[in-house]
Amino acid sequence: MGDEYVGARTPRREDARLLTGRSRYAANVRLPGAAYACVVRSPIPHGRLLGCDAKAAWAVEGVLDVITPADAPDLRLPCVNIAAGQRMTSYRALDEAIRYAGQPLAVVVARTPEAAEDAAGLVDLELHELPAVVGTERALAGDAPLLYPDWGTNVLTDFTLGDADCAAAVEGAEHVVEMTFRMGRVSPYPIEPRGVVASYTDEELVVHCSTQAPHHVREHLADAFGLSHDRVRVIAADTGGGFGGKDHVYPDEALVCLAAMRLGRPVSWTESPGDRLLATLPARAAVHRGRLALDGDGRFVALQADIISDIGAHPSNSGASTAAVAATLLPGPYRFDRVAVRVRGVVTTTTPTGSYRGFGQPEGTLTRERLIDEAARRLGIDRVELRLRNLLGPDELPCTTRVYQRYDSGDYPRALRTLRHLAMPVEEDDGRRRGIGYSCHVESTGLGPSMDLKAIGMLAGGYETAVLRMEQDASVVVSAGVVSIGQGIETALAQLAADRVGVPTERVRVVLGDTAATPYSSIGSVASRALVVGGGALTQAATRLRDKLVAIAAHRLEAAPADLEISDGAVRVTGDPQASVTLRELATSAWRGWDLPEGMPPGLEERVSYDPAQYTFAYGAHAAAVAVDPETGAVEVERYWVVNDAGVLVNPAVVEGQIHGGVAQGIGEALTEEIVYTADGQPIIDYLLPTTREIPDIEVVMLETPSPVTPGGMKGVGEAGTIGPPAAIANAVAAALPEIADRITDVPLTPSVVWSLLSRP
Repeated sequence: MGDEYVGARTPRREDARLLTGRSRYAANVRLPGAAYACVVRSPIPHGRLLGCDAKAAWAVEGVLDVITPADAPDLRLPCVNIAAGQRMTSYRALDEAIRYAGQPLAVVVARTPEAAEDAAGLVDLELHELPAVVGTERALAGDAPLLYPDWGTNVLTDFTLGDADCAAAVEGAEHVVEMTFRMGRVSPYPIEPRGVVASYTDEELVVHCSTQAPHHVREHLADAFGLSHDRVRVIAADTGGGFGGKDHVYPDEALVCLAAMRLGRPVSWTESPGDRLLATLPARAAVHRGRLALDGDGRFVALQADIISDIGAHPSNSGASTAAVAATLLPGPYRFDRVAVRVRGVVTTTTPTGSYRGFGQPEGTLTRERLIDEAARRLGIDRVELRLRNLLGPDELPCTTRVYQRYDSGDYPRALRTLRHLAMPVEEDDGRRRGIGYSCHVESTGLGPSMDLKAIGMLAGGYETAVLRMEQDASVVVSAGVVSIGQGIETALAQLAADRVGVPTERVRVVLGDTAATPYSSIGSVASRALVVGGGALTQAATRLRDKLVAIAAHRLEAAPADLEISDGAVRVTGDPQASVTLRELATSAWRGWDLPEGMPPGLEERVSYDPAQYTFAYGAHAAAVAVDPETGAVEVERYWVVNDAGVLVNPAVVEGQIHGGVAQGIGEALTEEIVYTADGQPIIDYLLPTTREIPDIEVVMLETPSPVTPGGMKGVGEAGTIGPPAAIANAVAAALPEIADRITDVPLTPSVVWSLLSRP
């Protein structure tokens, strides 16, 4: 193999349809006789639904059905990630007990979207309102109203990780930096809203939806409705971004399916822009109390944290697992003698929190990297030198951290040294104050192995399966359980197959996103795993298929397999171009069962399930140059630099795009994005996404340290861009404003926040 395609900047094959209006989003699905659904949501954050009068709604012309909690008393959805001692493991899709504004209370179905919306507005809700519980501090107060009175508390789960003697190590250290950090509640905000088109015919439920995990959705819908899994088909043709927010089936989506089953006709629903911040699960919303202990030489002795995660109204599909990931990745790329983390998940009367790109890692990185910068400031040590003094070196890998993560490979100091030479200050005299901030991280990628998932309470498998077939004409079909969510996986899988088998990429077709046509994938495209695990399976399948082609050719050419190579559409004897047989001839023979070696079965199809032996760990170093206006508190990111190592790069252009997009989201988290609730539990719908004006030039340098774990050496990169920016930007603001550096603890750093800090004596 000459790696003709692996490592090439092959243009994304998906873009041709995505950019020319030929994409296949859920809202584009048009089925004959389809009706339309509108969800009736709670206007109050806490209370009880005493009555739901739909008489006026039924009077609207075209209304076909109204579903209330009384119609679906047993429709429940599961929590897939179950933390230690978790008090709740499933939840009702429609519930009379109200625990957040925006909670679904009814669904109206009509012949037109307009009629459904008009009728939904006429559903008369009789509500008994209770006091709201906003924020974890309020939820933990002794006099706080209880969302689930039978618990006797608002704490869903409470567990610890790491060293029992960590606190003693901190207390005995020469230097201790203690700070409390808060990361605001943010929305994944994919460009395509959630959407479902469901039909029920001949006792089969077919669901077109925008999802990252079609098989996951299939099994949860089947279990919820009491259907056998073979009677549910889920199709996710194109998903216009997911970022974690589409990793499971939502209550409103299940209700659309219920409507289709009740009516016996297709029902379509698309999340409205006004509902997005109420209904699609947000993330982050965490408070970290951290302590970093150092000895007299600036060596890290211990790291301790108390993490309180705002779960929202009930545990979602992911539960408290984002906080658990923040805990297990808290040490980052540094060596510590002791690490300990307490994790608490607390319920509040707000939209349940879920997955978002980075999945706990931006929070943990903000905590660790701000503590390091503050330690450097207090001890008078250069920030980069302090990090280099404590970074794990390449000769120390692989190693297992104090919180159980086995880092596989890399050169963490090289990434930071490379970054230090890139990050140059912006020289401009305009009255603003400038600073550069750094952050380093290790990124957990390639979510697996299956037995590890079982051990941590995740009700899913971590393996992926790839089916690779060469047709009689030597064209190749790849079928995999992972899905395309805009991350370029179609292109990357085609490159892997073409490279390993020895055919042009244009001869490779990739089939994804249909549970009736693709192999099972328990969790789909989440956690930077699609290429690591799905690509790992494909790499092994391609190797087997190539070996079979070579074996057939060796039999026909009477040559040793080791003397053969695949090039220009044929298998040839190395050094003797006349001795060859075309791939088309070989494929035709294989499918007809002609001239095969003794004992070899006909056909050219390989099916491989790859269950990784462990996670893979990518890593990176980020730097931000900021300018702060002391008169207004406005922060501008003027330059941004990233050094990242994701193992073998199948397509560097796709990797760069993933990092650029992730950094943009991270900048939004750091400076502008937050879903804010009033004290009485109402969300303020004023969400400021970054625009091109807020995103500076981003320079990316890519290192390549192959993973010793993954077939093909790949590591994940999907979340790399989002992990570093909040920490790097906060550190840059602290560098620009040293007089308030110890108070730079919360993100987003909006102008009002920074101005208030500067104004405080």
